[in-house]
Amino acid sequence: MKKIMLLLFLAFKIQFANADSFMCSNNGMQFYPKDKEISLNSIFIIQGYSKSQKTINSFKNRAVYLQSKNGQLIELKLQDILTGQMGLTQALFKPSIELESNTTYYLKYSDQTESETKEMVIWNSEKKEKEKVYWKTTDKKFATILNSNLKIEFEKTEVEFYGCGPSVNAIFNVKNKSVTKVWYKTEVINITTNKKTIYYIKEWDKKLAVGHGMCAGAFTFYEKGKYKVRFTPMNTDGQTLKTTEWTTFNSPLKI
Repeated sequence: MKKIMLLLFLAFKIQFANADSFMCSNNGMQFYPKDKEISLNSIFIIQGYSKSQKTINSFKNRAVYLQSKNGQLIELKLQDILTGQMGLTQALFKPSIELESNTTYYLKYSDQTESETKEMVIWNSEKKEKEKVYWKTTDKKFATILNSNLKIEFEKTEVEFYGCGPSVNAIFNVKNKSVTKVWYKTEVINITTNKKTIYYIKEWDKKLAVGHGMCAGAFTFYEKGKYKVRFTPMNTDGQTLKTTEWTTFNSPLKI
């Protein structure tokens, strides 16, 4: 019986590690919103991992577009580039003009390289294949407004050990969330050094994990010390709720 339980435990750990194994490669890109249908005033986040951070930083000096099937180009204006503390960098964009309704747009960079083209794909779980990054607009000018009663509460800190290294996070519960997608502008300050790091994160199963996974993440921690964090919830149009108060917590690595 003990052998069976051990095998099941190892199988679970291997499955979990494989699910996150793409984050242990040399490069990788993620594109938001994840939903294919967007409003006419959606903003966009492009995130690069490891060597792909070079592409994100290049957006300071090159153009990014949405291109419709009929060839119309709409420039995406760079709003900010945020650098995480462990192998992640993200760029936020806003369309220069309102998008056309019921139109499919594909992502395009100026001076786009062959390797970047290969990275500009997403996995279609229904078709079981990769496809070009695209979004389709609805006839709605804006996304659903956020619930003003949204609450974020500290739950715990945790350290989990996996094949490539530990996952280290402060965990927060999200309550009274609206049906619309929410991005959370997350500001973390190391109270000892007063160093601040800002990054947009998403929730998973009504929880926010402030930290890093086994291979990458927005925030890292020293073994000792205190940190504080606050959140600004934002929908995919850039409409925000009031920033939360600061919450202080001990380093998850504190013994």
